[in-house]
Amino acid sequence: MTEKETTDIQGEQQDSKQRILVVDDEASIRRILETRLKMIGYDIITAADGEEAIASFNKNNPDLIVLDVMMPKIDGYGVVREVRRTSDVPIIILTALGDVSERITGLELGADDYVIKPFSPKELEARVKAVLRRTNNKESVIPTGKVAKNVITTGNIKIDTARRQVFRKNERIRLTGMEFSLLELLVNNSGQAYSRNEILQHVWAYPPDHRIDTRVVDVHISRLRSKLEADPANPELILTARGIGYMFQRIA
Repeated sequence: MTEKETTDIQGEQQDSKQRILVVDDEASIRRILETRLKMIGYDIITAADGEEAIASFNKNNPDLIVLDVMMPKIDGYGVVREVRRTSDVPIIILTALGDVSERITGLELGADDYVIKPFSPKELEARVKAVLRRTNNKESVIPTGKVAKNVITTGNIKIDTARRQVFRKNERIRLTGMEFSLLELLVNNSGQAYSRNEILQHVWAYPPDHRIDTRVVDVHISRLRSKLEADPANPELILTARGIGYMFQRIA
């Protein structure tokens, strides 16, 4: 094998790695996450503030962003807004333990999940794996025993589960990977109510005994309704099952 062939193979292997952009103004956190995530096979790039994060995102096209909220120049919210203008790349925000408003605001702007500071690197690794599995590898979230249709139509909404795309008439509705996975679960089990904890287990891959603010589900439901419902305040597709959680209207 020639030197050029060896170099080409190494380049292909590098390109095949999933790329994660880690953004935090604390150098120690960047170093820890870079080291740990590289050890489990990811290609890592880092940024120390919001401006650097946006420039790196545009240049490097990462598969996932791990993003601190409180940063100089442009905070994490500003980064999420800018990224969501053009991309559905999954975003996990890092947020302070006691600041619930930070988490909710980040999720409302389009983040997919959050991890609370101080955090265990193993916990973050688990969240990274789960989110990438759901969004990049197109893993189904249909419970065992259920059979999915490739294309489901209800009213003027068409859901293509094979291509993970949603259309209203002929216009595509942009969903993030986690939004689509949530919709897929509910649509393929239309008429069946799921609790917030069940949704977290199926879609976010949280273990049953994991404690997390279930408003992650509420915010994603709200985002889905704003994109799919004619009147999000009076939903006709994604319904609230009182005392249980959420369900999609029964599809005949």
